[in-house]
Amino acid sequence: MKLKEIERTAVQVWSPASNHPIYLATGTSAQQLDASFSTNATLEIFEIDFRDPSLDMKCRGILPASNRFHKLIWGSFGNGPSDSSGVIAGGGDNGVLTLFSATQVLTSGTEPVIGRREMHTGPVRALDFNSFQCNLLASGANSSEIYIWDLNNFSVPMTPGAKSQPQEDISAVSWNRQVQHILSSAHPSGKAIVWDLRKNEPIIKISDHSNRMHCSGMAWHPEVATQLVLSSEDDRMPVIQIWDLRFATSPLSQLEGHTRGVLSISWCQADPELLLSSAKDNRILCWNPCIGEVIYELPTQSQWCFDVQWCPRNPSVFSAASFDGWINVYSVMGGSLAAQQKTQADKISSSFNNLDPFGMGQTLPPLQVPEQVAQTTLVPPLKKPPKWLRRPVGVSFAFGGKLITFGLTKAPAQQMQQIPLRQVFISQVVTETEFLARSRELQTALQSGNLLDYCQSKIQAAQLQFEENLWNFLKVNMESESRTKLLKLLGYSKEELQKKITSCLGNGIPEKQHFPEADGLARAAQPAQGSKCSVTEVGTASSSSGFFDSLVSQDMSTLEILVTTDTDGLISQALLVGNFAGAVELCMRADRFADAIILAIAGGETLLRETQMQYFAKRKTKISQLLSSIVQQNWRDVICTCDLQSWKEALAILLTYSRQEEYAQLCDMLGARLESEGEGVLSSEACLCYISSGNVERLAKCWVKNHETSSPLALQDLVEKVMVLSRSIEMLRGSTRPTLGPVLTEQVTQYASLLASQGCLAAAMSYLPHSSDELLIQQLRDRVFHAQGESMGNQQPPPFPYARVHVGPVSHPLPAAKSSSAPEASARRQSPRHPAKVSLKA
Repeated sequence: MKLKEIERTAVQVWSPASNHPIYLATGTSAQQLDASFSTNATLEIFEIDFRDPSLDMKCRGILPASNRFHKLIWGSFGNGPSDSSGVIAGGGDNGVLTLFSATQVLTSGTEPVIGRREMHTGPVRALDFNSFQCNLLASGANSSEIYIWDLNNFSVPMTPGAKSQPQEDISAVSWNRQVQHILSSAHPSGKAIVWDLRKNEPIIKISDHSNRMHCSGMAWHPEVATQLVLSSEDDRMPVIQIWDLRFATSPLSQLEGHTRGVLSISWCQADPELLLSSAKDNRILCWNPCIGEVIYELPTQSQWCFDVQWCPRNPSVFSAASFDGWINVYSVMGGSLAAQQKTQADKISSSFNNLDPFGMGQTLPPLQVPEQVAQTTLVPPLKKPPKWLRRPVGVSFAFGGKLITFGLTKAPAQQMQQIPLRQVFISQVVTETEFLARSRELQTALQSGNLLDYCQSKIQAAQLQFEENLWNFLKVNMESESRTKLLKLLGYSKEELQKKITSCLGNGIPEKQHFPEADGLARAAQPAQGSKCSVTEVGTASSSSGFFDSLVSQDMSTLEILVTTDTDGLISQALLVGNFAGAVELCMRADRFADAIILAIAGGETLLRETQMQYFAKRKTKISQLLSSIVQQNWRDVICTCDLQSWKEALAILLTYSRQEEYAQLCDMLGARLESEGEGVLSSEACLCYISSGNVERLAKCWVKNHETSSPLALQDLVEKVMVLSRSIEMLRGSTRPTLGPVLTEQVTQYASLLASQGCLAAAMSYLPHSSDELLIQQLRDRVFHAQGESMGNQQPPPFPYARVHVGPVSHPLPAAKSSSAPEASARRQSPRHPAKVSLKA
């Protein structure tokens, strides 16, 4: 697919791989003319912006040059920030070698030319920078001249040795990609010479014996130090030869695909299995030199491409300069290619402005050129994945926090052609260290049963008051006399209250005083509480009080009977005939509540309850509702009608008065009101009610509603509380683990999955319910069980909803060979093929 294009009759070179953004430098080509017949020379630098969908390249620097170019090469050499973009070397006619500062050209600086020498004979067609020492530049020209230039001292070059004989042109020079002191040169005759700069002499010469190799290009293998390729420009032998210096008598292999001479080759430094070539058959091919196969081809162009080059920084991109005056940038990853509409003939015709070029002044007839139809050709991508897209290493997570990785082993260059060795590693990955530490603490406490110390450590480590209260409730819930201790946590201590009462009585209340409500309530409470209450009283304002006292105490020695028509007389007469109901009614109308309640006690339980109801209906005080609930033991009304700001007082009433069989249900009712009607902190306080009742599912549901549980540590907070509460219920009630509800099941399953992902498989299994119809839980139990492997011994796997498939060794019988005897063939048929063992390193 074409990415960029520019209309230039020029030679080209990419910026080094270390440069960003990517640049392409062009220099006006020698021995070529464009349609304007201009003889000027220009060095230009274009930016390749692949984010721009257009085909245009942005010119970032331009510099007039004194001569045209046969060859451009761009190296990374630089002296400080001023030369950060490197150096461009240009080979021109008359032996001119010029060095340009790429930074100065890009910034239109005042000194873009940093060096110029005219030591070569004839045009300089061969240039290459040393990849190990960026200050070393090799150049080649006519008469077998090869110079080694040190850019730190550009005055006098070195030579690799004596000139080769017979003297001929140098068509290419190339530094070895693995050994820094090895340089090679190629000649049009098809001969190549390898130089050792340590000895300053050639160490080997290779040539084709057919005498038809006309060497146009040369390149070293990117990874194998002893291999190089030579291309032939001769139409009689349009081949690319692969040579190995260890077997230099003949080529190692030969790539034959072009029908006319090869003009240019370029070996991809990112993948040795990609070799570009362009030829006079108008084709650009990409080879896999290892197997000699063409794996990519651009459609046929109208003109020869004389130079192809891989982009050093983006290995999927290459550029191609052709004789029709265009430089194109392509991608080998496939796409569409639009045919060029403007031909070279059209450009030449337009340059003459339709006038006779020979000065006759006659108008030229229209040029009869076949009309070209716009075509779009789909270009398939490479037939093989390029090396930079293949995975030299790989990684994958497995169940249980296992990390499986593989990679290539380091092998000598001589073994690069062999199948690479790969190693597989299995590692345990732990990412949540704090989570695991807290999980181990919880596991230790649950297994040892020492939950009190665990709760105490949580109380001491709590940073929020609510967190401290919650752990105090959990701790007290497991202790003896838990109700009394829970009252203390709510702020109601019996000992402290008795001290306050004693102090109050001693400071402000007379020793003997009549309290009607206290007297009546004390006696009314006797049947409900099952204990005797004594009330100290002295005298009454009523004239019939002596009669009442004698009647109640059954002491008739001081009995005085009044028979009058006033209230006292009527009460006395009612009592004489045993009409307790009438006597109570008379007392209630006279607001003599204590007398009414005392008489109601004597009249029976039914009369007492009716009297109590009348009393609370008429007597309205700040605590009358509390008194009514306690006397009538109506705890549901307390829970359903109390102000939510007084929830602690309501819970204290339940702790003090409610029976054990109804206590848990009443606590849940109070917690439900706090959740549904309360806001903010009150909604969270419901957790304390659920801890008091031992409702693990409601605790989990309330916590999830008011707290975040998505992170590992937040989920650990929840699991700690529900597991401690669940285990305390088991210990105190002697029952099995409470059945998990849907909310708690979901949270515990997530917790077990998180433990399994950190490699704690046994711990994860301990949290999962043993009997559950949930498919996710069954699958997780099955995976955790089998992930533990041999550590599970002979235990049977947990139930699984699907049929298990048992995979064993598969026998592959071999057909008997004709030359084999019957017994041997039979033995082979009975012996299965065993798969190769893979060695795994932990």
